[in-house]
Amino acid sequence: MKTVMVLMLVAVLGALASAGVFMLRKGNPNDRRGLMARALAVRVGLSVALFLFILLSWYMGWVKPTGLPTGH
Repeated sequence: MKTVMVLMLVAVLGALASAGVFMLRKGNPNDRRGLMARALAVRVGLSVALFLFILLSWYMGWVKPTGLPTGH
């Protein structure tokens, strides 16, 4: 399960990077805006899906929160 979460996080970062590339690319500004907006929408969708997957994983018991060590 943790590998799925890491892969989804990498996909979120990839979508963010592609939006940055579309923003910096030369060409028709209208085309760039559309591609950048789509990449950012994909990033938001992946982020929401990752959040929901983490909640589902916690609810099903696939992952358990460990918290921070307190030093006791």
